Order: sequence, then C-alpha cells, then structure tokens
Amino acid sequence: MADTSQSDQAAQPVLKATPARQGRYGRHVFWVLVVSTLLAAIGLFFAWTWKSPSLNAADSRVNATKAQAAQQFNTAGTMPPATVTPPAH
Repeated sequence: MADTSQSDQAAQPVLKATPARQGRYGRHVFWVLVVSTLLAAIGLFFAWTWKSPSLNAADSRVNATKAQAAQQFNTAGTMPPATVTPPAH
C-alpha cells in the first residue's frame, strides 16, 4: 500500500506549529463579536424588564417583613459601655 500523504509534500508550504494553529483576526471577527455582544445585552435588558415586576413584589415583601420584625424587637434597656482596665505594671 502506498503512502499518499507524502506525495504533495513539495507543493504545500511548510509552516511551524504555532502559526498553523493561530487564526486570522479580521473585520468579520470584530463585527461578529460586536453584534453578539449587543444581542446579549439586548436579551439581558428584555429579560430584566420582563421579570422586574415580580422582583419588585418580592423586594416589597422582604421590606415588609423587616419592618414587622423591627417593631417586634424590644430591648430591656441599653447596656453601659464596657470599661477596659489597663494592666498593672
């Protein structure tokens, strides 16, 4: 069986490993990145506006619970400030 992978060796340019693995950066890559980032931001904005009423309702329930807990919390009085005695020499 003949090895056909060696037949076109002279016709192809020889590249080192690192340049062969790297892609080219062009304007199309830039525009793909810009458009995809804008679409992601627009999607995030619409998802936030769609869910904002339920987030607001949940936040108001938390604030009401905090207000009720604060009204129920009573202290017996204030404690006197702690005094620290310096060590004897």
